[in-house]
Amino acid sequence: MCHSLGPLLRRATVGGLALAVMCVPGGVPAAAPGAPLAPEASSLTFTQRYRAHQHGGIVRAANAAITCRPAPSCRDVQAGERGENGDFDMFYIDVDNDPNTYNSSSAEVRLPAGSRVTYARLYWGGNLRVGEQKPPQDNERVLMAEPGGDYKQLVADTVVGHHVADGAEAFQASADVTQLVRDSAPGLYTVAQVNVASGKSAAGAWGGWTLVVAYENAAEPLRDLAIWDGFAPLRSGGAQEMRLRDLGFPAGAGGYAGLVAYNGDRGTTGDSLTLTTDQGGSASTDLADSANPADDVLNSTISGPEGNRPARVPAYDNTLGYDSDVFDLGRGLQHAGDQATLRLSSQRDAAWAGVLFAAVDAR
Repeated sequence: MCHSLGPLLRRATVGGLALAVMCVPGGVPAAAPGAPLAPEASSLTFTQRYRAHQHGGIVRAANAAITCRPAPSCRDVQAGERGENGDFDMFYIDVDNDPNTYNSSSAEVRLPAGSRVTYARLYWGGNLRVGEQKPPQDNERVLMAEPGGDYKQLVADTVVGHHVADGAEAFQASADVTQLVRDSAPGLYTVAQVNVASGKSAAGAWGGWTLVVAYENAAEPLRDLAIWDGFAPLRSGGAQEMRLRDLGFPAGAGGYAGLVAYNGDRGTTGDSLTLTTDQGGSASTDLADSANPADDVLNSTISGPEGNRPARVPAYDNTLGYDSDVFDLGRGLQHAGDQATLRLSSQRDAAWAGVLFAAVDAR
């Protein structure tokens, strides 16, 4: 097992303490002390991370890293009542009974029998500035344990988004974990040491992680699969729009789309995820379901289509600022076409967009 001691030593401080690493046999070697940090940028343009045309699909596991401190009102919100992270004193979720970690949560990767993983990426992020200030030097590192396995330290393999705005200091990092997930059995993955701050502020504490997994399976329909990622604020009408070209889907095709976003508040309306399948924009559908109203999709939920909701520990209904949702495309593909556009927008929430993905049945 490998642990970065930097986050443990710097839980409530700002500064340049040297990064230390603790490993026991069987762990994955971690970055050496003094290794260069991953580059950072205040905004990352959304780009296509993965594309495939294959029999199979995309699944995801996700959970929050922080929640409200125990109290009657907190329990009501965790169970699904309306509430915002800025209303509460927030503290870490920690489920692993490991004294060397201060936050951890678990979620299930549920793959159909006979599947082969073709791509997997872990995304993590949160707010560094609340009642405490977390050091951005730790944004690029996180721990992940596969089902039945020990923690491995992961280091971001791409530019880290890191942006100070609206009273928050937001970040998102990610790493390719294809080989690790391919070599592991489906089940509960645990992610720890997400670099999020605890406490209370007007901006609120929030953070979490999402593992996105593309797979191949001969028993499933032929589909076009795509994953995009970036890091961009959505407030005041901000939007991220991704176009999937060269599809060739039939009329009435099935499919689903997913998003990862930060600091969406339940009850703050004006945010939506829209699917458009023609160039003129006339064939547009607002994606929504029982967990995500059409005008409040950034409502602090980790949800999936009915009947396809993998296990989480803990499984709070209101995640207080972390969204990782999957939507059935439903009536959005009534007519045959060769392209589809996903548009995630917000009018009022001071939110950040991190990931979009889609799987669309092909002819």
